[in-house]
Amino acid sequence: MPRVLIAGAIATIISIAIGPRFIAYLRRKELGQYIREHGPAGHITKAGTPVMGGVLILVAATISFLALSRYTTAALTVLFATLACGAIGFADDFIKLTHRRSLGLSGRWKLLLLAVVAVVVGLLGRSESLDTVLYVPVLDWNVPLSWAWYPFLFLVIAGSANGVNLTDGIDGLAAGTGLIALFTFTAINVFAYIRSGQPAVGALGLRDEKLDLAILGAALIGGGIGFLWYNAFPAEVFMGDTGSMAIGGALAGFAIVSETELLLLLIGGIFVIEALSVMIQVFTFKYLGRRVFLITPIHHHFEMKAWSETKIMVRFWIVTGILCAAAFAIYYRFYSENLGP
Repeated sequence: MPRVLIAGAIATIISIAIGPRFIAYLRRKELGQYIREHGPAGHITKAGTPVMGGVLILVAATISFLALSRYTTAALTVLFATLACGAIGFADDFIKLTHRRSLGLSGRWKLLLLAVVAVVVGLLGRSESLDTVLYVPVLDWNVPLSWAWYPFLFLVIAGSANGVNLTDGIDGLAAGTGLIALFTFTAINVFAYIRSGQPAVGALGLRDEKLDLAILGAALIGGGIGFLWYNAFPAEVFMGDTGSMAIGGALAGFAIVSETELLLLLIGGIFVIEALSVMIQVFTFKYLGRRVFLITPIHHHFEMKAWSETKIMVRFWIVTGILCAAAFAIYYRFYSENLGP
């Protein structure tokens, strides 16, 4: 257990310590944010703010995790999902910056690359005998997916990565809600570690796996805290698609390896709401000729309603905390009985 706390502390120290130099480097290279024309008018002042701050999170978290990990397949699978989705986001950011425009990697390429990530995660999961049955809590149903499990993993990973990406629109919003969600998965794995009984003899067992996942979660939280130190309003750096897609990939990875995919609807509830707001807006405008929201994603709608960025951020954090608490309660009630004593 001390390794979980140490992992979080190391990642926090690394990200806070190297943050100023990293931000200064981004400024020197003129790697600044491009603002879309149809966004809130107040965002024009953010143009030129250094982007790709997600690299800071990933570097700090990876160093901390690798230093303390037991290198279980489950934790390495989540790390792969995190870094792979982060790499896709990095490519998107790089294209935006080098072509000096607000649009980066095309949607088709993003989905194709996310499909590759889903296949690799699925193969790694099957090597660890992850069940292809989807458990539905509350109803206590087991839904066999068979080969449909792989498309389902794609929906989980792509939905999570893009949901966090859509949320990354105001200072501290995606970072804060992402940290609360990561904390929830870390708490779930700490609880599972405690409940799983005595450590296995010889080969790494369930107890080691849960501890390793908790270490990775703590490392990501630490890296995220260090980033949020510089991303709080007014932001000195943005995470960019590098950070938002990495956080989404991490959340999807944790949900998949812990077989709690449906809990992600609550743990990532704000990201679901953000994505749904865009889908509803597109549908109603295309087929009904009207808009439900002033602008989407929905956090921009509240900006147009004259809410301050800080007010939106804090209220979204509160909603995320409530949803994550509900998810943990459901986990305790319906999942924990299979963990052992």
